[in-house]
Amino acid sequence: MVTAVVGANWGDEGKGKITDMLAENSDIIIRFQGGANAGHTIINDYGKFALHTLPSGVFYDHTTSIIGNGVALDIPKLFNEVKGIVDKGVPMPKILVSDRAQMVMPYHVLFDEYEEERLKGASFGSTKSGIAPFYSDKYAKIGFQVSELFDDEQSLKDKIARVIVQKNALLEHLYHKPLLTVDGVYATLMEYKEMVEPFVCDVSAYLYNAIKEGKNILLEGQLGSMKDPDHGIYPMVTSSSTLAGYGAIGAGIPPYEIKKIVTVCKAYSSAVGAGEFTSEIFGEEADELRRRGGDGGEFGATTGRPRRMGWFDCVASKYGCRLQGTTDVAFTVLDVLGYLDEIPVCVGYDIDGEVTTDFPTTTRLKKAKPVYEVLPGWKCDIRGIKNYEDLPENCRNYIEFIEKQIGFPITMISNGPSRSDIIYRNK
Repeated sequence: MVTAVVGANWGDEGKGKITDMLAENSDIIIRFQGGANAGHTIINDYGKFALHTLPSGVFYDHTTSIIGNGVALDIPKLFNEVKGIVDKGVPMPKILVSDRAQMVMPYHVLFDEYEEERLKGASFGSTKSGIAPFYSDKYAKIGFQVSELFDDEQSLKDKIARVIVQKNALLEHLYHKPLLTVDGVYATLMEYKEMVEPFVCDVSAYLYNAIKEGKNILLEGQLGSMKDPDHGIYPMVTSSSTLAGYGAIGAGIPPYEIKKIVTVCKAYSSAVGAGEFTSEIFGEEADELRRRGGDGGEFGATTGRPRRMGWFDCVASKYGCRLQGTTDVAFTVLDVLGYLDEIPVCVGYDIDGEVTTDFPTTTRLKKAKPVYEVLPGWKCDIRGIKNYEDLPENCRNYIEFIEKQIGFPITMISNGPSRSDIIYRNK
């Protein structure tokens, strides 16, 4: 069976923990989109890890970890990450890389940095990982697939020469930076070939056979619905689809094979980077939640940037879950809220004096003011609780109120940072 684990909101929902947890009963875990521009923080028996490209199931010796064709593959970062976990005592994972994955080039990272520098105050808040320039090249058909590393030297150099004509025009006349050379780019690609060659695979064929054999497969998404380039808070979005539906494309499987979609929501809201964020809070209130949140504070796993904080947003979460095709909601970091006497929940948006519970396009979202309903807190530590019925009444009321508002079943509740801090709820 194929299960997708995706985010309902702005990313940073806790997908890594849920994937790590579900991987125990999975055979294959696939990253199907995005690059090393976001991270999944995982705490397990080996320690605490921030993964950026590796799937979050690499900590089990029975799993195969796959980099799908939809991923923005930064080869040095991938193998530095592998070394980083192995150096901490994790057994060398079994890794496969799609021969159709495209590679993030060093010049993509430079173009990302140069453009943010050029835009100054009007920048997109990029992580400067080269993701937007990478996907621009992919869809302009001037990117490099892993399979092209195995082409003959002259054909590859001819393509490099064609590509860098455009790149050098921008470097010279827009950014006033050093130019690329054919030999320099070719040398980089040959370094990448040496690193990745043992792992390259026809992933779609591998998965076709795995599905026929009845293997359990996990698709692991990056970021969340609000960062989807079609359905999110455009233009402050990422450059690849964050939706479960794209998992079929980014992994190379039929869409009808995805039987279960676990959409991860935080019990409050957070976001890294620019963009509309209606339930955002500020000042001491935000600082306190940020300090207590996550697994040691709410800071980006990739950038280290302080996350923007907010109360749970039912409007955005209902929309995000609907787009994902949610079958199950995993509700994370609920334990963090135990210090609050009262907990505001955003249940609607006031736009020009009218209240809506439907998530609007960005032009209208800019005008939205949160409409809150305040629920009583439970004022105690809920870590260690394993049964839903043992949670404090106000805690259960909070979960059930949000479940009713978003209209999707909350079947998993995370009440701590480690793999074992989970409550399963039968619905």
